[in-house]
Amino acid sequence: MTRRFASFACIDWSGARGPLQPGIAVATVDDAQAAPVLLPGPWSRTAILDWLIDHFRRGTDMLIGVDFSAALPFLDAGAYLPGWSESPADARALWAAIDRLCSDDPHLEAGSFIDHPDIAPHFRRHGGRQGALFGPGNGRFRVTEQHCRDHRHAPATSCFNLVGAAQVGKSSLTGMRLLHRLGGRVPIWPFDPLPAQGPVIVEIYTTIAARAAGLKGGSKMRDAERFALALAGLGVADAPILARHDDHSTDALVTALWLSRAAKREELWHPPALSPAVAALEGWTFGIP
Repeated sequence: MTRRFASFACIDWSGARGPLQPGIAVATVDDAQAAPVLLPGPWSRTAILDWLIDHFRRGTDMLIGVDFSAALPFLDAGAYLPGWSESPADARALWAAIDRLCSDDPHLEAGSFIDHPDIAPHFRRHGGRQGALFGPGNGRFRVTEQHCRDHRHAPATSCFNLVGAAQVGKSSLTGMRLLHRLGGRVPIWPFDPLPAQGPVIVEIYTTIAARAAGLKGGSKMRDAERFALALAGLGVADAPILARHDDHSTDALVTALWLSRAAKREELWHPPALSPAVAALEGWTFGIP
């Protein structure tokens, strides 16, 4: 039987520059609670780090979804960054390398990693700049991302793409700095096994939650009616009143509620494609069976 949690949270993440990130939103829900709650912002990435460490210290029995990719693709090419002699050997070494190369970047930013002369050729950037090692088509994908695309769970995007509204590269790289700074204090599934108690982090994809809530015609909820429709699709009739229905707040609220339901599904903790090598090198997006 899968472990039960007392509470759930979703962190809608941001890779934007600056000391505060308006794109970060945090929502929580108790298992017996009628509706999710939006925690007051604005947030910074370092404030999120402090928030996570505080829950570690308190031993909060909480499952926390973070909306960023926890690693780069590895298994498709036998390395995260083929051709670079210092390409890390596993996910934790990758997090450490990003944090080390970006030690002078403030606010857990990751520009120095992207600009590194041996690493930059792997990225697609603004202004038509596509590195020679970006790969064909839409770029390289992790096993979980390719599985997500192949089975039409959601349109996963390559972490090496830094262009467009759907790009996840900058947010994921800053997120990996966050994971390194946690220093193993909060277990991160599936890189770590599920502990018997205390907080646990999983990677999530908010579009999967929106689709599970029954939303059609896109995953965004920018008005009260559509937001209420998503919550109703997950069994909550009374939607919380929001000052504004921005993508980040509604994504966090709906995904926290979805996580409280999805965490009880045994099969989501044991996807067939999640081998030990995938778990150690690339991780997995919780919610992709």
